[in-house]
Amino acid sequence: MAPISTPQTPFGRVLTAMVTPFTADGALDVAGAQQLAGHLVDAGNDGLIVNGTTGESPTTSDAEKDQLVRAVLEAVGDRAHVVAGIGTNDTRHSVELARAAERAGAHGLLAVTPYYNKPPQEGLLRHFTAIADATGLPVMLYDIPGRSGVPIDTETIVRLADHPRVVANKDAKGDLGRASWAIARSGLAWYSGDDMLNLPLLSVGACGFVSVVGHVVTPELRALLDAYRGGDVQKATEIHQKLLPVFTGMFRTQGVITTKAALTLQGLPAGPLRLPLVELSPEETAQLKLDLAAGGVQL
Repeated sequence: MAPISTPQTPFGRVLTAMVTPFTADGALDVAGAQQLAGHLVDAGNDGLIVNGTTGESPTTSDAEKDQLVRAVLEAVGDRAHVVAGIGTNDTRHSVELARAAERAGAHGLLAVTPYYNKPPQEGLLRHFTAIADATGLPVMLYDIPGRSGVPIDTETIVRLADHPRVVANKDAKGDLGRASWAIARSGLAWYSGDDMLNLPLLSVGACGFVSVVGHVVTPELRALLDAYRGGDVQKATEIHQKLLPVFTGMFRTQGVITTKAALTLQGLPAGPLRLPLVELSPEETAQLKLDLAAGGVQL
């Protein structure tokens, strides 16, 4: 099979949505964050998302978010795209965070659908437009109705794509039909935000991944992507199938919980979680070890 044409990749191809390491007493672990960022880029990530859901953004302060962006930029900003999560369910607050991220030097913004207050599509349009208008940085939308309660409709995505700074979408909608239409009509760079659907989303036009399992299998994700783009769909499928236990195991419970447990098992910075998230039980940890081992992850 001939190589597949390459879509635009404004933030790189393989990005990990990075956890936020904390010290034993629950404070921000700046040195740990820099060590983890370096490890992830060394493993093959060409971008990192900081202050996203996996970074426990609901329970970190604005000052901590700013400190984390600056620390990660200092560690890897010359080697990888550093994209700052700035989304909240308050447009004014999101705009403030976007401007702070720009001042800190972030390379782009990740803006999640406002959660809990269930705005109509016109509200979503105005929310994302206000964020895109607020800075000179490129924006990646983040469509995750399972968390936000409201999907970004295809028509809204198409309208937002007219904005010169709305350049990408992180798709965690789990709907390949909607994704197909939105990719075709919007022209946005499309990133899989659901690890189990990384390969299927490539088949309908995605350009890369924003991954959680990238914390432990970045080389395999890059190999999958490279095989697919090189036209070796069979090899990509084999890698996808090999990783199925990892995809399953890392999401048996909330992904931040399992990711921090996996990093701790590998001796990497992670630290405790902030409530309402809680540590894995011994039984859950044992199952995670089995899942990761079945997917070839060395602990």
